[in-house]
Amino acid sequence: MDILASLLDGFGTSLLPLNIAVMIAGVTVGMLIGALPGLGSVNGVAILLPLTFLVPPTSAMIFMAALYYGCMYGDAIASILLGIPGASSAVATTFDGRPMAMSGKAGVALTASAIASFTGGTVSIVLFTVLAPTLADAALAFGPAEEFALVLLAFTTFVALGGQDRFKTVIAICLGLVLSTVGLDMISGQPRLIFGDLPGFYHGISFLVLAIGIYGIGEMLNTIESTRNKVAMVQPRMTLGTVRETLREMRGSIGTLSQGSVLGFFVGTLPAAGATTASLMAYGVAKMTSRHPERFGKGEINGIVAPESANNAASTGSFLPMLTLGIPGSATTALLLGGMVLWGLQPGPMLFIEQPEFTWGLISSLYVSNVFAVIANLAFIPLFCYALRVPFTILAAVIFVLCVVGGYAPSSDMHDVWLMLGFGLAGFVLCRLDYPLAPMVLSMVLGPIMENALRQSLIAGQGTPSLFLERPIALTFILIAVLLFTLPAVKMALANRRPPAPALAEEKA
Repeated sequence: MDILASLLDGFGTSLLPLNIAVMIAGVTVGMLIGALPGLGSVNGVAILLPLTFLVPPTSAMIFMAALYYGCMYGDAIASILLGIPGASSAVATTFDGRPMAMSGKAGVALTASAIASFTGGTVSIVLFTVLAPTLADAALAFGPAEEFALVLLAFTTFVALGGQDRFKTVIAICLGLVLSTVGLDMISGQPRLIFGDLPGFYHGISFLVLAIGIYGIGEMLNTIESTRNKVAMVQPRMTLGTVRETLREMRGSIGTLSQGSVLGFFVGTLPAAGATTASLMAYGVAKMTSRHPERFGKGEINGIVAPESANNAASTGSFLPMLTLGIPGSATTALLLGGMVLWGLQPGPMLFIEQPEFTWGLISSLYVSNVFAVIANLAFIPLFCYALRVPFTILAAVIFVLCVVGGYAPSSDMHDVWLMLGFGLAGFVLCRLDYPLAPMVLSMVLGPIMENALRQSLIAGQGTPSLFLERPIALTFILIAVLLFTLPAVKMALANRRPPAPALAEEKA
């Protein structure tokens, strides 16, 4: 009953005129960003984050959450109509979405993706509402030792489960940690890594400058440099008859919707997993459990339902560790975590106690945003189809202007603008060298938290790490982190020790 009462109070916040306006704006802009190949939720949040300083923190977070939701809905549009994923989370949607579009069922594919996204979002929001207070209450027992161990576990999860080159992931995390130490020491007040006593580095490197540089400028340069073959866009036919036809075809998809939504939510709560992993896993599970697996890849509607329900559920699931533990579940929520710090909010278990209007207003806004998103997704398909015809070279100029304004506005310091451009070039180079950018952003956000928790723990332990061994929760997190970090090396060593398969005896002449 306490959860229901808190949720009803949250609706009183989320249904204020200003918050309704920012939700509609966030969902619409998010779907437009998601529909354009080369952008996606991470870039959209990074570019538009500076605009949130124009509204109160609660409205700012509601706008960003609605933008994230809209991007997850919009990702499927380019995947289906062009065969080009709007973002990595929509890769699995192209497997069956594009064949359906090419066979004259583009409208059915788009409608199925919207219904699946709505279902996945709804199921995950309900799970989030039920689990968030419980997890926040459990996290109240955390001290500095547990905080350090939890951040360490988040980093090792990125290394073990990220799916990219582990060595490059470790380098990216270390780069982010180094950048997070620039400025004045939090205890002694001594300057650190100020690069020749440059005044601009005394206040540290703004997380916003790094995010806009890497995900705005860097991704824009990478998209321009990457050559894309021109692909014919399929024109969808959207009518009430299309919706009825889609519902008839989806009558046997209830099980796929359920497993995709639940799987997506829990995968989304894991750092480094995110919506991309969730959608690919859901597609694989749907194909494995299907009575007709041979239909997948040829225009099977469950091949759209599974990844779309999973990636929307994962986007909500990634909010759970961010709000309750202060650990983002995806690159996008890492940006939102940095935004919350800039707005003066401290994510973690105390957020539910100290800022109930903010937390429950955000949770209730997810329900409303989900409804707005499915309506806008079906109503504005012609608008998004028109936007897909805009050359990216024109769009890039708009993005560059927004990035420069966004880098300058918070501090009114040209030092941050030059720094942002430098990060943009560095992000472009790292991207071309296949270095993952999300771990660097994560470590930039969590670096100060990790350092503060470590130094407090060492002070409490009189300079020894004994506190980590005396606290059962911290010790458990550290042991799991060590296991995750060393498990790939152990597997590789065991594989190398296996004797080679015996060669076949040559036939005697």
